[in-house]
Amino acid sequence: MTAAAAAKNQPTPRSMVEVRHISKTYPGGVEALNDISIDFAEGQLTSLLGPSGCGKTTLLKIIAGLIPASSGEVMVDGRVVTGPGPERAFVFQDFALMPWANVMRNVAFGLELKGVARSEREAVAEKYIASVGLKGFEKAYPHELSGGMRQRAGLARALAVNAKVLLMDEPFSAVDEQTRRKFQEDLLELIARERKTFLFVTHSIEEAVYVSDRIIILSHRPSQVSSIVEPAIVRGGGPDRIRRDPAYLDTVESIWQSLKRYLD
Repeated sequence: MTAAAAAKNQPTPRSMVEVRHISKTYPGGVEALNDISIDFAEGQLTSLLGPSGCGKTTLLKIIAGLIPASSGEVMVDGRVVTGPGPERAFVFQDFALMPWANVMRNVAFGLELKGVARSEREAVAEKYIASVGLKGFEKAYPHELSGGMRQRAGLARALAVNAKVLLMDEPFSAVDEQTRRKFQEDLLELIARERKTFLFVTHSIEEAVYVSDRIIILSHRPSQVSSIVEPAIVRGGGPDRIRRDPAYLDTVESIWQSLKRYLD
């Protein structure tokens, strides 16, 4: 059976996040989003891609409950979003670690807020610190870590609270290219292991195609859904093979052609 045929035989995943007719206008009349409706499938990584300033982060923050929409609603696991909630965790672009706390305290902080006993929350934190490759750095402080290590700590903190949905706002943009590629590979392993729902904002077409099950392409502001791409990539052959795969290269080029009209 071909990969395409096998995919057709897979059951359709249920929607974990449902965005319905979301619009957002900021004070002063700046319209960021215009009537956006999207479903995000459970257990998949969906990327938001679009021209700079199109409202990708705005949409992510509305889904996270960090800012309100002007109209429309978001549902996560069947419940209407009215603010932040334990079923969602946000990985910020700028790490957002507490500078006065070590890695263990930072990663366990969400559990501490929930009232989880210290021994239990540190056991959970230790598990996720190891899973992101920071074992041995539990007592290190953010200023003692590289940018890549700080981002790993931020990811471990999001994972530790066991949220169903992880929202990631350009999480790899502040690291060098070698670290970024390693993060991408680690992320694919993490998705396969955790089976959580990932919403991922990026400016990189190559990154979106490499890590995503689906890519939502947004138009120029005020954003609407321009198109949806599902990369037909077989991921069993390793990262170098994937990046040389004609399907990968063709998808990158097709998305570039659809986006570059917004640069004219």
